[in-house]
Amino acid sequence: MFQRAPDGSRIGPRAVSIGLAVIAVLLASAVQALPSDREQPIRISADQALRDEREGFTEYTGNVRLQQGSLQIQANKLTIFHRQEAADRIVAEGSPARLQQQPTTDKAVIHAAALSIEYFKSQERVKLSREARIEQEGSIVTGNTIDYFMAEQRVKADAGRREDGGRVEVVIPAGALDGDGEEAARGATESE
Repeated sequence: MFQRAPDGSRIGPRAVSIGLAVIAVLLASAVQALPSDREQPIRISADQALRDEREGFTEYTGNVRLQQGSLQIQANKLTIFHRQEAADRIVAEGSPARLQQQPTTDKAVIHAAALSIEYFKSQERVKLSREARIEQEGSIVTGNTIDYFMAEQRVKADAGRREDGGRVEVVIPAGALDGDGEEAARGATESE
């Protein structure tokens, strides 16, 4: 069963399925994104795309770029795991994979990087693993893993194995502890 593209070429069911899975990436930014981000089209470019219906995933490889409004992801590989057509987990891998987004109009752009960035829909959680780093307005959190719980707007950083000398590092810019910044610095990050 083929459909016709606007230019008259034929589009097979596999291409339609890949397109539908791409729409599911919208879920990753729906909770904390600028309202206009959710209304923007999702654009993904990569060297290759593969959809496996039986195993339930779509994989983009080679210089992957995803953009939806202010959300931008750069990775070597982006995999969308889905049940039927809804994404339940998205994994971006790179050296490092990078994510940036402006959460609201009154907040600065968030920059995140890690060897692996995972989004878990059911938990409303983003997990950065291995060489993880988040930066916004001069504040920096680094660690082996960083979990961002979107609904709670809470960040949890973990140093990893203590015997490897792993440590969580937090940089708080001068002046950030004045007024409203004190509460944010005190309660926004927890570490193990």
